[in-house]
Amino acid sequence: MQIPYTGCNPRGVMMAKGKDLSKKLLKHHRIPVPNFEVFGVGQKVRKPRHMKYPIIVKSISEDASKGISQASVVESDERLAERVNFVHERIGTAAIAEQYIDGREIYVGMIGNGRKRVLPIWELEFSRQTSGWMIATEKVKHDPDYQEKRGVLQGPAENLDANVAKRIRDLVRRISTILELDGYARIDFRLTADGIPYFIEANPNPEIASEEEFAQAALYDNIEYPDLLNKIIELGLERAGVDAS
Repeated sequence: MQIPYTGCNPRGVMMAKGKDLSKKLLKHHRIPVPNFEVFGVGQKVRKPRHMKYPIIVKSISEDASKGISQASVVESDERLAERVNFVHERIGTAAIAEQYIDGREIYVGMIGNGRKRVLPIWELEFSRQTSGWMIATEKVKHDPDYQEKRGVLQGPAENLDANVAKRIRDLVRRISTILELDGYARIDFRLTADGIPYFIEANPNPEIASEEEFAQAALYDNIEYPDLLNKIIELGLERAGVDAS
């Protein structure tokens, strides 16, 4: 319809939203991704030989941590089958089972069409959680009372080795190019203790409310919230060939 729109183009959305497709593409380009297996609805569940427990089970296409809880991380064949069936029956999609990566929860925003601006490296921390898996569950994402109880904090990632930080920023640019992301997006990683950033997923058109990670990272990079919104609109007009001035 030739109507300008904000956010990512449809091709980038398609490649990013398929968690298995994005991981296959990035693994081909030698970007660290967790080992994974996809289980379609009705498929027999059996742990692949190339994977070991613990394993985290998610919907292959849903976002916002839908269906993810502490029970999503499994450590036995029985629990793996139960959680895959949960995704099939309760969410109604295929399930992706990934090697659980023990490490820091890292989010990095990107804004731009051709040349990409990488926002400061952000981290989701669990300051008062002393048990369970340190993962961004559905309750962590959307339940303020649960966030307060667990001491869930988000802010600039601290104490990062300079080489690791550079590698993460470089990976964000590479991933954005490979998956053909534009407009604005957020790339999620798990950073291991030995400094390896594993790609978890790409989020085209992530939440941009002023209190969310993307807008907070932009503010930390001296992009005021109204300016961020204006920039997103300008990028949509730019892609359509419309003079934003």
